[in-house]
Amino acid sequence: MEFDLENPLTTTSETIQDLFASESDHMPSRTFFKSSLKNSLFYSSFRQEAISLVLQAQYSCNFGALVGYLAVNYMDRFISRQDIPREKPWILQLLVISCLSLAAKMKNAHFLLSDFQGEENFIFDAQSIHRMELLILDGLNWRMRSITPFSFLPFFISLFEHKDPPLTQALKDRAAEIIFKAHNEIKLLEFKPSIIAASALLVSCHELFPLQFHSFNSSISSCECVNNDNLAKSLKAMQEMVEMEWYESMLDTVSSTRTPLSVLDRHCTISETETTSSNTMAPAAAEKKETKKRKTVTYYRRKS
Repeated sequence: MEFDLENPLTTTSETIQDLFASESDHMPSRTFFKSSLKNSLFYSSFRQEAISLVLQAQYSCNFGALVGYLAVNYMDRFISRQDIPREKPWILQLLVISCLSLAAKMKNAHFLLSDFQGEENFIFDAQSIHRMELLILDGLNWRMRSITPFSFLPFFISLFEHKDPPLTQALKDRAAEIIFKAHNEIKLLEFKPSIIAASALLVSCHELFPLQFHSFNSSISSCECVNNDNLAKSLKAMQEMVEMEWYESMLDTVSSTRTPLSVLDRHCTISETETTSSNTMAPAAAEKKETKKRKTVTYYRRKS
């Protein structure tokens, strides 16, 4: 049976309170996260490269986005509890392909090792991958039905005043898009999945239904399982992430109208603007300089 990230409950007797109670078991180690902020250069670089490899494999093998998301979740949880040898860079590649293999199995996605043999970075045999899978499973205490932000979306959406399906679906779709992007931000790993879900929905509500934001925020904040201080911090960080995304998209839009565009091109453009501005503001000075230049050239010509 395919694992549904929105419904990680194993029995019908479990409730939303069980999700809130268990979500910390499906997060990276908090002690590791705090220490990684102080010495985050290696971990940040390691994680960024790992996510890049996951995305490459995801697109080359036509995996759904949820397979990649689940693979990164396994990786974050594993490396927060297991030392990674820095002198063995191939460990990263083996870890990534093993996490992808496990995630594909959980989502019943088609996975063949031969699909990766064409990739230059993936050169491991099935036995090596199987051994790494067992290490990951043991490191995660076999908790593979991960509780993620997607697990809390239905609950928080039920608090939204508008019950019109198209509106709630639009809210959910935008929140899911933000959650995918938030997974790349190392600083957001500090927050519980429920807090990430609530923050993503509030950001989405502010974008799509600003008049409903205050009441939606009040409804979420009133939940006894929600830490309002952490919600405020997460919401701020996520808003900054979305604003930066919007800013970068605007820069890309502007850049696309001037091809090719490089740092040198941008510098030249600024210089040209400054020169034009200078000539416009002081035409008399420019004309005087040009006249002086002509006299100098004439003098040297007569002397010769």
